[in-house]
Amino acid sequence: MILSWRRRRSSNNKSSEPALNDSSLDTEVMIPAHFRCPISLDLLKDPVTLSTGITYDRESIERWIESGNQTCPVTNQVLNSFDQIPNHALRKMIQDWCVKNRSFGIERIPTPRVPVSQYEVSGICSRIEVATRCGDDRKCVELVRKIKAWGKESERNKRCVVNNGTGCVLSNTFLSFASVSIEKHVGLLVEILSVLPWMFPLGEEGQSKLGSTASLSCMVWVLKNGDLSARQNVVSVLKELLSLNQRLVDKLAEIEGISEALVKVIREPICPKATKASLTAIFYMISPSQSSVRFTSRFVELGLVSLITEILVDAEKGTCERALGVLSGICDSKEGREEACKNALTMPILVKKMLRISEIATEFAVCTLWKLCKNCKKEDDGDGGVLVEALQSGAFQKLLVLLQVGCSEAIKEKVTELLKLLNLQRNRSNCVDASMDFKYLKRPF
Repeated sequence: MILSWRRRRSSNNKSSEPALNDSSLDTEVMIPAHFRCPISLDLLKDPVTLSTGITYDRESIERWIESGNQTCPVTNQVLNSFDQIPNHALRKMIQDWCVKNRSFGIERIPTPRVPVSQYEVSGICSRIEVATRCGDDRKCVELVRKIKAWGKESERNKRCVVNNGTGCVLSNTFLSFASVSIEKHVGLLVEILSVLPWMFPLGEEGQSKLGSTASLSCMVWVLKNGDLSARQNVVSVLKELLSLNQRLVDKLAEIEGISEALVKVIREPICPKATKASLTAIFYMISPSQSSVRFTSRFVELGLVSLITEILVDAEKGTCERALGVLSGICDSKEGREEACKNALTMPILVKKMLRISEIATEFAVCTLWKLCKNCKKEDDGDGGVLVEALQSGAFQKLLVLLQVGCSEAIKEKVTELLKLLNLQRNRSNCVDASMDFKYLKRPF
């Protein structure tokens, strides 16, 4: 097979002999067949040999095995072992070949790092446990940084680290040092938080350690006082914890400053990932629970409604879905609905986002609109003020289209009820802006 590496001879090198044809100016490089991976047909970069004697590129064969295949791709023999033995001899041959052909623009493949083994991971976890019992935070920092370095090398290393219970060990270390002194051990605590986001989902023991009051208090402290990277890691960990156990919301309610810290991450963006993680955490915190009403009131006081409407103007899909979910949750409360009704952007944004982002975003927008139209009355506009604003924003036409193109059963009832309310208000106000009528519906109300 011919590789698409070609080198154009320099036009500056003039020869006394004329070129026979244009094709003589192109040089093609042939890759030896045994230098190519049988799966990807690309040059082998990290050749490994299976028990069947066939050599593959490590990344390709790992993807093959992780897809559920238990046979050798070439021989179709059932693999008695999934061990992958590095083929150092072949790799060196390939590297020599690359060096020999470097004048054709071929770069030498780097010597791959040896993947971390489960024995190495188990060993470092044992050393962390010993250092934790001895209170040696310096040694713990050193070991955690080694784990972080492993994770940066490859996704395979990350999976090996996670599958050998490292998350539970680090959760225990985090709780142990957070219980002693946050300020004294902040360096170690921040290091642990930097690797925890890719350790999820944790086992029950790890969740209980990170979900303790001491651990949560430490996270909130870092969220308020840490640098940008540390704050981003904290919101990622909180998001994962709350998605696994929403009962932690009641524990967070006892910790001062959590609401302000999360809103600050949104108001002063660190990165899109942090914004989405913060919105997700807030969504869980205002979902029905013993402390949800308290959190909702506090978020309204902090101006989260206006902040969300500003974000929704030009937010990308993931952020938009989460922001609409939070807005819908806030509008479950009276003060939340009143604040949303006061904002001039609320109604136009809700109508605009229907059928434009995703199905879940449309559902959140419809639910929020339904809550506002059913419960709100603007004091300065008199009865029906919200309905009039919805009509002026084009909600009637958009809902008709939504009903026609089809919507989920979860919101169909709300869409129908909204159309009834808007139609009554339209007739009462003699609105003539609507260009569509109920005669377009396939069935009457």
